Order: sequence, then C-alpha cells, then structure tokens
Amino acid sequence: MWGKILGALFGLALLRLPGLFIGLILGHWFDIKMGASLARFRGMFHESADQQGLFMYTTFATMGHIAKATGVVTPAHIRQARHFMQQLGLNEAQQQEAQAAFRDGKASNFPLMAQLQAFYQQYGRQNDVIQYFIEIQLGIANADGDMSREQYVLLQQVAMQLSVSHLQLEQLLAAYRAQQRFNQRDSRRPAANAIQDAFKVLGVSADCNEKELKRAYRKLMAQHHPDKLMAKGVPAAMLDVAKRRTQEIQAAYEVLKNRQ
Repeated sequence: MWGKILGALFGLALLRLPGLFIGLILGHWFDIKMGASLARFRGMFHESADQQGLFMYTTFATMGHIAKATGVVTPAHIRQARHFMQQLGLNEAQQQEAQAAFRDGKASNFPLMAQLQAFYQQYGRQNDVIQYFIEIQLGIANADGDMSREQYVLLQQVAMQLSVSHLQLEQLLAAYRAQQRFNQRDSRRPAANAIQDAFKVLGVSADCNEKELKRAYRKLMAQHHPDKLMAKGVPAAMLDVAKRRTQEIQAAYEVLKNRQ
C-alpha cells in the first residue's frame, strides 16, 4: 500500500497528473515485490508479527544497500553481515532469507527511501527502536575500518528519512567508534584513552559529575533493554544483540565508576 501512496505523491509532485498515474503503477510494482519479500520473511520467522518481519527485511536490505554504496561489496562487508546473522542465532533457512534481503538491497534500483518510509510509519514514534536500527547500520558502514564518503552520505539519507538529525547521527557514530576501541582495551589496566572512550560510549563529557554519569548510563540501559525493545516490536532474534550492547554499556560504566 505504501508504495502506491508514495509513488503517487512523488509522481504528482514531479509530473502533475501524468506523474500520478506513473507513480501509482511503479508503487504497485513496489508493493508486490516488497510484499512477496516480506511474506517470505514472515514465513521464515513464523513466530514474528508483520511488523517484526518488516524490521528484519528492512535491516538486511538497508545493510546491503550501504555495503554496495561504493559499487563493490567487499569481503569485510560479507564477514560483517554473516557475523551479524550468527549473533542473531539464525538457522540455515533464516540466514538464506536474510541473505536474500541483503541481495535485494544491493540492487542499484532498490527503492530504499520507500522501504525506509514504510519502516518509519511502523516505528517512527519509537525513538529507541530507530536508534537501534541506525546502530546496526553503523556496523556494516564501518566494516572496512573507515566508512567511505558514499556510505556516509547514504547513512545521512537513511537518518534523515527516519527523522534522525545530523547531530544525533554524529553522536551515534562517535559512540560506535569509541565502543569498538573500548572493546579492544586491556580490562586489567584500562589506559587513559580507554577511559576517554568510555565517556564517549555513554555520551557524556569527561568533566561530568557522578549524577550526570549515572543518568546517562541508566538512559542507555533502558534504551537497549531487550524486554523493552521486544515490547516495541523488535524481533526476538535481535534481542541477543541488544543484550550484548547492554553488557558493553555496563562495562564502560564500571570503568568510569572505578576510575581513580
């Protein structure tokens, strides 16, 4: 349905009445194609509601589109996608469906913005879910170490479509990179730079007081709590990843709480 609506609106804006009909036709094609893909996902993830199938399909299709932003999907992108599937604990059949969504997203004519609009219509009022989705995409964008210019521009477009501001995206990106560095620290003797990364993981400045630190920690823990995300429509398969994220947040907080 959303394909026809969005296609009609875009067509009307660009070509007036002729564009309206062209947009309806293209939108109808989009609904059929995406509907079939989502139906497969709902079939594989049979315990999931429609919105959870939408979450899974949009997640992997967007990952595919970001990976292909430079024109070539690198081995690092493939490893990251497979690693994420393993983190989710997908069985062989579910992995095949995730890979199919990833391939859909790699297509140059994949209607990413329309797909994201459908996603936003379902989850737009749930900021925690939107943030979680963006964090997942940061993983594929940074699979090669540093994301390309093309991937960064695409991430900005994804964020804009989901009503995530440029500042919010930069904060999420800084926290993600700090988390990656923090995870590689020596936990027995955390260095000064690990402590600085821990501040960035929690999104607070190094001169924050204990009350501000605890408030930031509790906010992040609440945002990534698996039960809370599940209640908002995040698929059960995604919850182990969210649980690991809370453990990473906990580790950063412990380092800051115990610093000398």
